[in-house]
Amino acid sequence: MFSKYCARKFLAGVSSSTLVRGKHSCSGVCTPLELPLYSHPEFSGVYQLRSAVDTLSYKTVSVNKENADKKWLLVDAEGQRLGRLCSEIARLLRGKHKVNFTPHADCGDYVIVVNAEKVVLTGNKWEDKEYLRYSGYPGGQYRRTAKEVLERTPERLVENAVRGMLPKNRLGRAIYKNLHVVVGAEHSHEAQQPTAHAIPS
Repeated sequence: MFSKYCARKFLAGVSSSTLVRGKHSCSGVCTPLELPLYSHPEFSGVYQLRSAVDTLSYKTVSVNKENADKKWLLVDAEGQRLGRLCSEIARLLRGKHKVNFTPHADCGDYVIVVNAEKVVLTGNKWEDKEYLRYSGYPGGQYRRTAKEVLERTPERLVENAVRGMLPKNRLGRAIYKNLHVVVGAEHSHEAQQPTAHAIPS
């Protein structure tokens, strides 16, 4: 049996003409205590208030590179763990910290990483972690530990870790170009006036 008595009593001041009838299976007349708003256990429909919601205000906006409002962020890698540092950098590059995040667009920010040579690896990772590369010729496989990479090209530690956390497609390669890793505290992007970004502990 469908009853409008409970709806009129519960939605005080709302006329019955503004209610859209739903399916109802109550055996009797519901009271306000038995019918919380939209949560009656036997109510399988929905009361909708006509013209009460402005649907245009809920329109989804698709962001692209032109209107993504990109910013320049400065991240200090001194004393930061490599994995936790790079996961936050990848999140900033991807744009997942923005409310208008669009998965198929380059909507992230530009990230500048300074003091890349001062990252931290825990345990025995400096000796155990290895980086492999292959020239393409027989016997052309090269193996280097994290400590050897730190001595030769410290910025590669951050670059390789961030690249592995980005999408493996054209979008990921485009996003990766927004990353700028430098050794030391000086960088060449003062004209962009980057904002310092703290890595959460």
